[in-house]
Amino acid sequence: MRFSLSSRFYAASAVAALATLIASCQSKAPIVTTDAHSALSTMERVAVSANGCWFKSSDPAFASYSLAPELNSYTGRPRILVVPRSNPAGRPLLVVQAEGNPARMEAFGPMMSGPASARITNDVNRWAGGAKSC
Repeated sequence: MRFSLSSRFYAASAVAALATLIASCQSKAPIVTTDAHSALSTMERVAVSANGCWFKSSDPAFASYSLAPELNSYTGRPRILVVPRSNPAGRPLLVVQAEGNPARMEAFGPMMSGPASARITNDVNRWAGGAKSC
């Protein structure tokens, strides 16, 4: 099967447009920590606090979601996922992950484009720094 130069151009353009569309759907916000803890210990603190403050407290902003921690990471990026409560195996709506020592953190996903974005950033930064308060 042979493709003309113009069909290759259109295929390449379609792939580039699709990649741009996918990237624009995932808002990414850096969350910076200033402590000297590893990615794993930082994400353990964040996961415990997020579970208690967002989910076990029945916070209305997180009532329709569940927490899915993935702290055992072979990539060196432990993370927590926030997924729809009705579909725990569904696409994550929020990913908070850390990498390195000291930990460098980031959060991304559709929830980072919504009304809870600033709160998520503030909470995660506070918990990553060692605070336990909600």
